[in-house]
Amino acid sequence: MKQEQDISASERLHRHRLLEGMAQAVAEKGYAETTIADIVRAAAVSRRTFYEHFPAKADCLVALYEAASRNALDVLRQAIDPAHDWEEQAEAALGAYFDCLSRNPVLMRTLFVEILGLGAEGLAARRRVNRELADFMLQTVNGQGKRKPLSPDLALAVVGGINELVLRAIEQERVGRLRELTGVSVDLLRAVTRGAA
Repeated sequence: MKQEQDISASERLHRHRLLEGMAQAVAEKGYAETTIADIVRAAAVSRRTFYEHFPAKADCLVALYEAASRNALDVLRQAIDPAHDWEEQAEAALGAYFDCLSRNPVLMRTLFVEILGLGAEGLAARRRVNRELADFMLQTVNGQGKRKPLSPDLALAVVGGINELVLRAIEQERVGRLRELTGVSVDLLRAVTRGAA
């Protein structure tokens, strides 16, 4: 049993190192120019180890996208303070989320723009992440009262709107100023909830 746990811990460590290697390589070169050799060099693992975890570079990118998205969702969750109303919670959470996203502009471009270049697999990963963000929004907004001001479709629409604001900031090379999107994002959420109530 202990040997199985050690192997599992070792596999988790290798996978984590590969994702960090992918993030580092992408931050330096962009996704298109990143090779598997770059990833394994940055991760300090063998090419064989890479292929034990991922069939191709695209699979590693999807895994990185999902891991980075889970991290961003954790930041959102940690910024929630149930002692405040949902609007204050949303403002604090969105500010923390935008700060998290702005820490690595090259990686953000890859995760928001180049993930879609993977076709159906990239789109499916993005949809899974957007659904998780929308579910979190529903819990935060609808969790405080008897009325349910936000439907699942409206929550997803708000997430899509915020994604578009982030994409525009990436295209305009304003990733370092993403926190400025907090106000308009909260305004969008307020407008949608008031219209739905």
